[in-house]
Order: sequence, then C-alpha cells, then structure tokens
Amino acid sequence: MCRHIINIRNAEISVDIISMTNNDSSNTERPKKILIVDDDPDVVSTFKMILEMNGYEVDGYTNPLSALSNFRPNEFGLLLLDIRMPVMNGFELFKKMKSIDNRVEACFITAFEDYREEFKESFPMLDEAKYFIRKPKAIEDLINHVATILP
Repeated sequence: MCRHIINIRNAEISVDIISMTNNDSSNTERPKKILIVDDDPDVVSTFKMILEMNGYEVDGYTNPLSALSNFRPNEFGLLLLDIRMPVMNGFELFKKMKSIDNRVEACFITAFEDYREEFKESFPMLDEAKYFIRKPKAIEDLINHVATILP
C-alpha cells in the first residue's frame, strides 16, 4: 500500500491510488492530465495549485454532474474524487466515468470512516485500504504518488 500525506488548512490527508485498468494489450500511454472533483472549493484549488506547480495539467470541479458532463475518453490519466458530495458520490461518479474511459485510474478523498460498506459493495474486487485519500494528510506525498502513476 502506498500512503501519502497532504496538508490543507492544517488538516492532513493520506493518499492511496486506485487502479482499475483493463489488462488489454494496448501500449498507448495514459494521459497525464488529472481531474479533481470535490465539493469543497478549497480542496480543489489547493490540489490543483500544488499539482500544477509540479508540472501536471489539472481540471477541477466542485460539482460532480458538471465534471461528468465534461468528461471525455482518453483525456485524464487520474481522477481525484471526493466520496461525499451532493447529488452524486465519488463511487457513483467513478463508475460512470469508468464506463466512458475504462483506462482511467482514481483516488477517492474522504474525511469519514462510514464509506467502507459502500466501497466494498461498489468495488468488491478491490482492497479498500489501498484506494482512498484520508482527509487530513501532506502535499509532497500526493505529488510523489501522482508522479509514480503519471510519470
């Protein structure tokens, strides 16, 4: 398991990445663009700023429906999705985005413990301990982890 620390407004967030890519024989490189969706504008702007300072192209949304309506195949290599959002949670959003682009990877963001049952139901084949960002944790680890996925 790869855990990373992010510091936003004196809160810490730990970061783990989900990879649900199909093992197809395609050798095309995954896009290096990152999509952040969190209903907290401070999280979106902080993640976006830090990732852009480290050379990544980033789009950010505070509304999951807007993010979904603008999502296109092969545009993003990584999704950073808040779990608890109004209208649509991060698990639902990932499933819909994954149906549009089955090569995209995701990392879920949460400050809560009560996501576990839904995670297990939504992604029974995945080990939940590996696939979430815990609010709170530190930016440089987010960058290091993203860099291993999107070199």
